[in-house]
Amino acid sequence: LNQAGPRLIRSLGKIFRSMKTFDGRKSVSREEFANILHHSLALTKSEEQGLFELLDTNRTGLINFEDFLVGVRGKPNSRRQAAIDKAFLKLDRDCLGIISVTEARGNFSPHLHPRVKDGRSRHEDVFADFISFFKDAKTTGKISRDEWNEYYAAVSASIDNDEHFVKLMRELWQLD
Repeated sequence: LNQAGPRLIRSLGKIFRSMKTFDGRKSVSREEFANILHHSLALTKSEEQGLFELLDTNRTGLINFEDFLVGVRGKPNSRRQAAIDKAFLKLDRDCLGIISVTEARGNFSPHLHPRVKDGRSRHEDVFADFISFFKDAKTTGKISRDEWNEYYAAVSASIDNDEHFVKLMRELWQLD
């Protein structure tokens, strides 16, 4: 995919988003993913299978759009990772590598989130949606550094512009 260039990656992303199952959270099966690939790439069945297995990071037999983007775009660059780290460290006051949902809620500032700005969602709804991405946050009230990094790697992969991503992190987490 990297050899084919960013244009192909964007095209695959558009095709992926156009799938009936895509709603920002749903996933595509192996068969649906094969159909996406047939639109843009000539891969052998073995190559398709290998790519699917690479992107199916949680081994569910499904790939969600965020996994797809992280898989094809890779991890955040150093500038983005610095913003991700700065936000986490602001919340991890005891430096244990874990933040509390309560601490996150107290520092979360989604007033510029598109759904809040246009009145479709309240701050609380956007925060609840954010917390839902962390598997144990509702039961333990904690978010690990690994989970935080995985979440923001997916967010980063969906934003093309470094400046926009860093600004988003600064505003959302009230960073200096």
